[in-house]
Amino acid sequence: MNLPNSLTVARVFLSVIFVIVLSFDGSYRYAFAFVLFLAASITDFLDGYLARRNNQVTDFGRLMDPLADKIMVTAALVLLAVDQLLPAWFVIVILFREFLVTGVRMLALARHQVIAADFWGKLKTVTQIVLICVIFGTLGFREIGLENVADWRLWAWAQTISFWLTLFATVLSGLLYTRVFARSAKDPA
Repeated sequence: MNLPNSLTVARVFLSVIFVIVLSFDGSYRYAFAFVLFLAASITDFLDGYLARRNNQVTDFGRLMDPLADKIMVTAALVLLAVDQLLPAWFVIVILFREFLVTGVRMLALARHQVIAADFWGKLKTVTQIVLICVIFGTLGFREIGLENVADWRLWAWAQTISFWLTLFATVLSGLLYTRVFARSAKDPA
């Protein structure tokens, strides 16, 4: 297994540890969750970058990289909703989009067509990761007594902006993927 694929597998394991940490009520759980989620997010960037740079793109990576992303982000969003740090409707919209796009991609694949990730899909992932990091970062810094790390109004502002950007990118990318599939479905297979 090459390094990019190993990083993808590591992201899945970090996501499992992340869920375990947040499942317990304890001191510093948000701080630990922030560190784990940030580490998992860094592997997300690194595995793709290294695979392309070193010409190590594999079928395993093409399949597992987006799946590892979905595991990581979905786990975080669901746990944030459970802790009432994000509204449940917001998480449902994101999950609906993920299932919709996965279904659209599977239908396209059955027609021997590939709907590749585009700018909006990548922006969606980045905004979701930023939102999650801002929330866990804010809570984590408070837990370890670093209230003076930043002006909390700045953190609240960053959370509000990333929340709405995430919602916008999620909905728009879902609509665009669906439109691409609808156009391709009109063409004979």
